Amino acid sequence: MDGLLELVREYGPWIYLLLFVYCALKSGALPLFAGYAAQAGVLELMPVVAATFAGGYLGDEARFAIARRYGDAWSNKWPRVQRAINAAKALVARYGWAYIFLYRYPKGMRTIGALPIGLGSMSWSKFTALNAASAVVWTFALVAIGFAFGAQVEQAVSAGWGAASVFLLLLMVIGIFYAWWRINRIHVA
Repeated sequence: MDGLLELVREYGPWIYLLLFVYCALKSGALPLFAGYAAQAGVLELMPVVAATFAGGYLGDEARFAIARRYGDAWSNKWPRVQRAINAAKALVARYGWAYIFLYRYPKGMRTIGALPIGLGSMSWSKFTALNAASAVVWTFALVAIGFAFGAQVEQAVSAGWGAASVFLLLLMVIGIFYAWWRINRIHVA
């Protein structure tokens, strides 16, 4: 870890840009590490928070915009997926606010998480407000945990962080299938 902290110290301001881009594209351990680096005095805490929030918020705004702009045209080219998209739209209409707060955490979900919301009927203003609130919670959770418990997080990551992340993804998939089943059951009844 000392070698990584020295690398961060050497590249200084570029690390904030890297953190922003990373958070715009995905979720993961980098905000935790950045919080730890801030606690160690290698990075400044407020720029870490700002880069993490801005990346998380703007990345999801971009994915929402792409799905809103091109999603229907894409789905019309693929009639086989239309049923799945319609079910996703029904799930988003019913559970969208909760989904926005949950999809940031399981491994792999963050990359595509805002796409179903963009395909649905949720207004952009509502999505933006929920996305901002979710990004604030996500930012402060990860950066604060890294800041307060950096050494312990380092040990957890090396001891099997991936297994916990896969477990969270599995819980999310089970929850989505349960909600999907409930929506289909309501539509049939």
